[in-house]
Amino acid sequence: MAAAPEPPRSLLIACGALAREARAALAANGWTHVALACLPAELHNTPARIPEAVRARIRAARRDGFADVLCLYGDCGTGGMLDRVLAEENVARIDGPHCYGFYAGLERFAALHEAEPGTFYLTDFLVRHFERLVIRGLGLDRHPELRDAYFGHYRGVVYLAQTDDPALTRAAEDAAARLGLPLAARIATGHDAIADFIAARLPRAAAEAGSPWRS
Repeated sequence: MAAAPEPPRSLLIACGALAREARAALAANGWTHVALACLPAELHNTPARIPEAVRARIRAARRDGFADVLCLYGDCGTGGMLDRVLAEENVARIDGPHCYGFYAGLERFAALHEAEPGTFYLTDFLVRHFERLVIRGLGLDRHPELRDAYFGHYRGVVYLAQTDDPALTRAAEDAAARLGLPLAARIATGHDAIADFIAARLPRAAAEAGSPWRS
C-alpha cells in the first residue's frame, strides 16, 4: 500500500491580493508541503489592522503544528508595525514596502518612482477587481466628483503585469481611462520574486528547486 501523502509542514501567510500568484508558484514548483493561508485583501483599507491579523494567523499556524511560517506581505502602509510583529514572532517576510516593489524589483520600482512620483500602479489583481476595490471601494460609483480628490495629483498609470493577457491589458487601459489618466506603460514583471522568496527561506523548497519556476 502506498504511503499517505505527507501533510504540509510549512505555511505561507499571504495577502489575498497575492493568492493567485502564490498558488501558481507553489503548484508550478510542486511544493505540496507548503500550505497557503490568505488574509482578506480588504485589510489594505485599514492597514493598522494588518499586523495583528498576521500575528493571529501565525499563532494559529503554530497551534496547528506548522514547523515553518513565512509572510507574503509588504509593509503595506503599516508604518513598520508589521515588521515589529514579525520580529516578535520570528517570521520572515518578502522584501519590499508593497507588492509593486517586489513584483517590479526594488531597484526598478525605485527608478520608476523617482522618474514620476505621481504614478498610480495597477497589478493583475487590481485590474481584475478594479470596479470593486477602486470604483465602489472609494465610492466613485456614487460620487464621481471625488475622482479629483483621490486622483487629481496623479499624472499617469503604470500596469505591472504578472501575466501576458491581452484582456487584462485592455482592462488596464479602461481602468486608466476611468480615472482620467493615461496608461503610461505596461511592464511585464512575472511572479519570480514569490518563488525565489519561498525557495530562499524554506530549506526543503530550496532542495526541490532544481528546476525553479519562472513565469
